[in-house]
Amino acid sequence: MIYQALYRAYRPQTFGEMSGQKAIKQTLQNTLLHQKTTHAYLFSGPRGTGKTSAAKIFAKALNCENGPAAEPCNECDICKSITEGSNTDVTEFDAASNSRVEEIRDIIERVHVAPSNARFKVYIIDEVHMLSNSAFNALLKTLEEPPAHVVFVLATTEPHKLPLTIISRCQRFDFKPITPSEIIERMQLVLNDIGVKADVGALRAIAQAATGGMRDALSMLDQAVSFSGDELTTDDALLVTGAIGEEIFYQLAQAIEAKDAGSALSLLHQLIAEGKDVGRLAEDMITFFRDMLLLGTAPELTDLLELISDGEKFRELAQGFHSDELYRYIDILSKTQQEMRFSNHGKVYIESALLKMIHSGEQRAVSGTSADPEMAQKLTALEQTVRQLQQQLAASPVQQPAAETQTRRATSSASRSAKVPTGKIVEVLKSATKADILTIREQWAGMMQSLQRSHAALLEETEPVAASETAFVLKFKYEIHCLMASENATLQAGLSDALLQRTGKGYEVIYVAEESWLKVRQDFIQKNGLADQKGQESSRQPEVEQPASAFMEEATLEQADPLVTEAEKLFGKDFITVEED
Repeated sequence: MIYQALYRAYRPQTFGEMSGQKAIKQTLQNTLLHQKTTHAYLFSGPRGTGKTSAAKIFAKALNCENGPAAEPCNECDICKSITEGSNTDVTEFDAASNSRVEEIRDIIERVHVAPSNARFKVYIIDEVHMLSNSAFNALLKTLEEPPAHVVFVLATTEPHKLPLTIISRCQRFDFKPITPSEIIERMQLVLNDIGVKADVGALRAIAQAATGGMRDALSMLDQAVSFSGDELTTDDALLVTGAIGEEIFYQLAQAIEAKDAGSALSLLHQLIAEGKDVGRLAEDMITFFRDMLLLGTAPELTDLLELISDGEKFRELAQGFHSDELYRYIDILSKTQQEMRFSNHGKVYIESALLKMIHSGEQRAVSGTSADPEMAQKLTALEQTVRQLQQQLAASPVQQPAAETQTRRATSSASRSAKVPTGKIVEVLKSATKADILTIREQWAGMMQSLQRSHAALLEETEPVAASETAFVLKFKYEIHCLMASENATLQAGLSDALLQRTGKGYEVIYVAEESWLKVRQDFIQKNGLADQKGQESSRQPEVEQPASAFMEEATLEQADPLVTEAEKLFGKDFITVEED
């Protein structure tokens, strides 16, 4: 008799034999018992999780001579014929090799024919995402309203490639990856049946390498049994699967903890020389440090360990690593794994990752001991402030709620007050020119129209009050608007660009509230002796003679008739003539 692969010989024939997928099995069995089966099902999930097996078992339970039943009997002629694949009423269709619309039309033409010997005609379409768009369109109407004797079961590993019109017409079941413990349990049943002994470590290595797929696990088990013979050892399983033993990881972790780069690199090169794939090596190292993190934070959860089997041996080693270090190692390896996908020099990346893991702790230690002196002073001052506040809180009685609220409001208001750039304003006043302020005022209305609506609204009640060749002062009526504008980098950039385009100069904009502007201006006038005569310069300050005249003239304009001032802003001073009544 021709040898049959283990994953084919031990394919589950009942729902009870299926590993995992408890919720899916229970739902399907309940629909069978209560005869509430629908016309279309969608089984999606990773490879080797039981989608096709569940579809065949469902077809047998639906058509069993003793059914519909929660489990097929596998003894009647219909169950046997479905198991053998010879029943004409249960059709397994491979969409990967029959993706054209012509094959789907053949199914559609035969759908309306009554079943020959079974209760229902069941069409199992495997890898359904491989169908073409025209094939999906042809299947759509039949899938929505098939004859009463037809059931469709669609299986796919990539449900996101299916049209939503197909998914919405099916009951969807998402198959989850099978857990390592369930894979080990199934492999142990198979080994007992074929009379082969196996170490627990060997089964753990195979289950971890299968990554949730039962078919992959049984295929690797078949290969390992063929290699080892009557007794499967851990070393044999590691050699066949390409995985790494926990003893090597123990030595590697010790080298990393001791900051011994030579030993760590030697172990790495030994693994590469034995033919270990660097991508698989990075993945196994991530799993190992995940197990170490689990041992360090929750040592009682040994059942969740994936790569480490001897928890007692590694628990002491895990205590030597801080959780932050383990997080950092996992992060380094994850980034390395991503980078290796786009390079042919995976060995260099894994070596660099190993050295980063070794030296990262040293760098943190050095940075902690030789900190910036200025930063150390700031930290010391902050610690003293915190201690003083704690002492004050401990010594003083609790304040009344009203007083506390008032203090909090005052502090909040003070913290939100706009800072007055007095120095910058004084510099503008010293070198203020009439030409610059007139240029800005003439272009101000057009410039406001070129700004965003939100920015123009914020600058609506503003006025340029003084300007030099490099900067100008923008007065705000309300302090809150001044604060919002000074903190809005987008508004500042847009205002500068608009000024540059219209005036040809890159003015620096100085924001100030009206109340603050009046105070700074008054102080400047008094300090420079400009209050003797309106619009006349003081002889005591010759160095500000011409700018002061321009500034005082602008100050005089602010005290003039507001109608005249507004007209001069709109049309220019040269075009306005004031006639007294």
